[in-house]
Amino acid sequence: QVQLVESGGGLVQAGGSLRLSCAASGRTFGSAAMGWFRQAPGKERGLLAAISWTGTRTYYADSVKARFTITRDNAKNTVYLQMNSLKPEDTARYFCAAASAVGMTTIPGRYDYWGQGTQVTVSS
Repeated sequence: QVQLVESGGGLVQAGGSLRLSCAASGRTFGSAAMGWFRQAPGKERGLLAAISWTGTRTYYADSVKARFTITRDNAKNTVYLQMNSLKPEDTARYFCAAASAVGMTTIPGRYDYWGQGTQVTVSS
């Protein structure tokens, strides 16, 4: 069992930065792949970034590559998403998720634990 709580969202101007955090509880966090997803109104939820359980492998969607960075600290049971050069089109609700059965995956269906999300709004 993994419980996830996101924080760090808010309102930021275009070009600004935010760092999202996802605090996890549960003994499987250290062996789970972690991902950040986002969902804008009227759009499907999509995978932005993923990180392996060791933190050595990462994946980024093309839309955020070179702007966003996913990291994790297994000692703190926390995964982060550093977001730079934010754009109005980054406005969405951001969710972290854990894939408890695998060490790394980019398949959304493999993520079986989800947080409630945190809102990010980027003004132009």
